[in-house]
Amino acid sequence: MAEVINMPRLSDTMEEGTVAAWLKNVGDKIEEGDILAEIETDKATMEFESFYEGTLLYIGVQEGETTEVDKLLAIIGEAGEDISSHLSGDIKNEDKENVIESANASPQDVSTDAKSEALPEGVIVVTMPRLSDTMEEGTVATWLKNVGDEVEEGDILAEIETDKATMEFESFQSGTLLYVGLNEGDSAKVDALLAIIGPAGTDVAHIAKNFKVGGDAPKVEVKPEPKKETPKVAAVKTPKTATKPAVSVTTNTANGRIFASPLAKKMAEEKGIQLAQVNGSGENGRIVKKDIENFTPVSIAQSSSTVAKFVPSGQEDFDEVANSNMRKAIAKNLAKSKFSAPHYYLNVEFDMENAMAFRAQYNSLPETKISYNDMIVKACALALRQHPQVNSQWFDDRMQLNNHVHIGVAVAVPDGLLVPVVKFANEQSLTQIGAAVKEYAGKARNKKLALDEMEGSTFTISNLGMFGIESFTSIINQPNSAILSVGAIVAKPVVKNGNVVAGNTMKLTLACDHRTVDGATGAQFLQTLKDYIENPVTMLV
Repeated sequence: MAEVINMPRLSDTMEEGTVAAWLKNVGDKIEEGDILAEIETDKATMEFESFYEGTLLYIGVQEGETTEVDKLLAIIGEAGEDISSHLSGDIKNEDKENVIESANASPQDVSTDAKSEALPEGVIVVTMPRLSDTMEEGTVATWLKNVGDEVEEGDILAEIETDKATMEFESFQSGTLLYVGLNEGDSAKVDALLAIIGPAGTDVAHIAKNFKVGGDAPKVEVKPEPKKETPKVAAVKTPKTATKPAVSVTTNTANGRIFASPLAKKMAEEKGIQLAQVNGSGENGRIVKKDIENFTPVSIAQSSSTVAKFVPSGQEDFDEVANSNMRKAIAKNLAKSKFSAPHYYLNVEFDMENAMAFRAQYNSLPETKISYNDMIVKACALALRQHPQVNSQWFDDRMQLNNHVHIGVAVAVPDGLLVPVVKFANEQSLTQIGAAVKEYAGKARNKKLALDEMEGSTFTISNLGMFGIESFTSIINQPNSAILSVGAIVAKPVVKNGNVVAGNTMKLTLACDHRTVDGATGAQFLQTLKDYIENPVTMLV
């Protein structure tokens, strides 16, 4: 029976997706849990795995192409199966409704006509645990026990990746591991079948087959739920095969993206290993646990120079680059901000002599390194606590004055701009802010930022000083009321005590939404910020 795979909704704001890379070709065998493709959303590039087994019969969206959520992405079925009716949309509306209803039914609604039978003596069904208060599903990062292994009470069975962290899950029973319900990298809802433990040699196939969530006995097996339900469609009989060219993937990267298991990523992060330097031995070059364990650092020669495309003299030439989902989202959001929020700009120039001396002394401490940007984030956070009007957000029916400070730090990436958020920045030390910004910047450039790491900002900072830009203005990141543009530190003559002396200054521009921040309010905020920047020791009090 053919399975129609539609473009999934991989984020709450996603309206369309772009296929960054196909990891399977038409005609390839597909196992449940195999990574089919990498899908580029408006926020990140994410792996999309198959929840069906069979042969990949059809690819509806080629690499680099974009389609709307719920549009045909691929079809999986039996080799040689006729899929013409699915391509022409010949599925009856009533059948479609029945299928979608079935796909949307919660696991608790699934029932079976099999007769109830008690579990064999000593057999224990282990289900996906709820390891955090907000956890709804978990992913098996790695199994620490194999089928057939003896398990003692207290042994670590597996590492489970939740919505917040990867945690060890220990066994509360003793016996033999008879069955594993999820492979490494697979996800399932809380209370779904995870494993079965019992006396060695016990046949538990019928238990696994008849398992269901929340019931006494026999249970229907619950499979990991895809991010977007894909309706099942009936097979048709006329033999006809669809063929489409596809690009085979032989390395662990495609278009700059890296394929790695969750555990491999975690181990690489702990060991400080750059995944781009690791050769993957898994399927389609995917990096797995053993690749990280066996990795030996090597020097990689990199060329920072770029060669311009050759164009004959006098010949017009251009290249077209399709807009990425991120670029479209940036254009939409910033245009909305620019034309809906009445912007005005306040320009200041700060004396940076004390800040430069403070940073040099602070960085002389062992294992300590902060940037000027870290100091600006900290200074803004402290100043915002004194000026909640600038730390506000505009909504159609109200204005929200925030008593917490979450500062968004704009990070340039090839496709545009991402804004990871340093939360409760006023409560963090300079070194904590520095570590957080460095981590988020790395994740942003690798498109690995989680959604919750980009949400909730109350104020934004954009710094182009490292590019030598002396001053510029930014567009407000709504629903924030203001954004600070930070320029380069410039050595120049300055007047002090009536004398012209050598000095160092930095220009900043505060863009404000006049609906929430009046001119005097913005000016008072900048005066407080000036006090912190020009007297940085006050940030340590």
